[in-house]
Amino acid sequence: MYYSNGNYEAFARPQKPANVDKKSAYLVGSGLASLAAACFLVRDGQMKGEHIHILEELNIAGGACDGINDPSKGFIIRGGREMENHFECLWDLFRSIPSLETEDASVLDEFYWLNKKDPNYSLMRATVNRGEDAHTDGKFTLTPKASMEIVSLFMSRDEDLYDKKITDVFTEEFFTSNFWLYWRTMFAFEDWHSALEMKLYIQRFIHHIGGLPDFSALKFTKYNQYESLILPMIKYLEEHGVHFQYDTKVTNVIFDINNGKKVATKIICEHSGKEEFIDLLEDDLVFITNGSCTENSTLGDDNHAPIFNDSVGGCWELWKNIASQDPSFGNPDKFCGNKQATTWESATVTTLDEKIPPYIEKICKRDPFSGKVVTGGIITVKDSNWLMSYTLNRQPHFKSQPKDQLVVWVYGLFADVPGNYIKKPMRECTGIEITEEWLYHLGVPEAEIHELATKSAHCIPCMMPYITAFFMPRAKGDRPKVVPEGSVNFAFIGQFADTVRDTVFTTEYSVRTAMEAVYTLLDVDRGVPEVFGSCYDIRVLLDSTSKMLDGKKLTDLHLPIPPSLLDGRVMQMASKTVIPELLKRYNLI
Repeated sequence: MYYSNGNYEAFARPQKPANVDKKSAYLVGSGLASLAAACFLVRDGQMKGEHIHILEELNIAGGACDGINDPSKGFIIRGGREMENHFECLWDLFRSIPSLETEDASVLDEFYWLNKKDPNYSLMRATVNRGEDAHTDGKFTLTPKASMEIVSLFMSRDEDLYDKKITDVFTEEFFTSNFWLYWRTMFAFEDWHSALEMKLYIQRFIHHIGGLPDFSALKFTKYNQYESLILPMIKYLEEHGVHFQYDTKVTNVIFDINNGKKVATKIICEHSGKEEFIDLLEDDLVFITNGSCTENSTLGDDNHAPIFNDSVGGCWELWKNIASQDPSFGNPDKFCGNKQATTWESATVTTLDEKIPPYIEKICKRDPFSGKVVTGGIITVKDSNWLMSYTLNRQPHFKSQPKDQLVVWVYGLFADVPGNYIKKPMRECTGIEITEEWLYHLGVPEAEIHELATKSAHCIPCMMPYITAFFMPRAKGDRPKVVPEGSVNFAFIGQFADTVRDTVFTTEYSVRTAMEAVYTLLDVDRGVPEVFGSCYDIRVLLDSTSKMLDGKKLTDLHLPIPPSLLDGRVMQMASKTVIPELLKRYNLI
């Protein structure tokens, strides 16, 4: 497997891999990574669909890319997925997946048309004082010291950040900046999360620094991710004869490890209450989704808080059983061993009548029933004890959603502290109480809050013990490589597989690991699209520097520049190059 740039290989079709007709594939899990791997097996590996078997513990596919209208509970979204232009592998995949709504169009086509016609941006990024504009005004408010801390992190070597927390590399001046408010609420970073992941995120998305304050960097699907992304993939795979086996819990994969050669020889699973074994040959490929951010998710309702499921969870047990067989299979305890550090809670609020929408419209400054962008990303309640954020994507968010209802996603990054209105931690609150806290921050008169929460809205809370497990401090080897050294017929895919080319908690990461796995095991003769190299582009670096300076010039800063660089002869020499032109173009001088 190798990486490629440009459109030469992006538009090419690989030749059929040797001996692929003799091979079969078993995919553990049916999340985005697994479904993507199956699609790449069919499209680029040209494997027969009937040779591909997807084993799923639940009775529904999709993993964390969800969105469901539950007959007993109503609309439920545990979270949403933000996308951008430079998800090279994701768009490479979805250019080939037919749309379910538009004839002769791909999922990428309809996504592209939608976001061209209705581009995403926010008119209200943060509020205070029960719905008032927080007036962050697109400013990052970084002090020179905080700015230099970001530069220092950006330039750090990975190995110098192993097992370090964000608090190990930043001081209070950084944590009080608007940059950190934008960053942590958009990406769900906590102070104790990995400094390495923080660095990788800054490098990966440096070209979108200017879009952080108003989310103009982001793009969204028409509906929830299950209906917009997962269902088209399922139909594509079913039409190619791929076999889905639900209610199948894989508990272990057995490996024969000798003389540096590693072969998956058996899958152990539970299906319909019975233990089953799938014996494997070297021509049987196995793709393992190890770990899950939504494992052990539990739901509450209007009158009940979700129960915190403190068990390890099936996919984590699977990874533990696999990891015990060889050190190269990773260290799951780094990610699932401290649930208090990886938990936060979300909630889905559905408005039922005309009483709540005016409060939403007043804050987001758009008609939420227009069918177009509403909030344009999360609105963060800056003075919320829970650090509450909420968002309304284009409505309807579900195809079956009544036209007079809105579906709102709410999340609290601090679920263990009492709220401002409801004096209880979010994790202890019922759906009605979470709605009351949200309505309080919308500016609803206190005398009306309870009635609106009980009669004009419906709320399903969701507790997720592992939702930010992939952000826990880690070191080299804690995540297994996509294809471990010596592997003959297996690969790890998803958010807890390791590819140094990308950042976790993105749809792109899931699809990239899937593509790398398939291309490696089948020796597909086509390059995997390289990650967009914005952090190596001097134009992007200058532009992002300018944005983060909030309009200040380099001459306004007290920078630690050696006196020799300020020597008149050096400046005179620079004046005969493109350097001054570049600095002026990006408003730095």
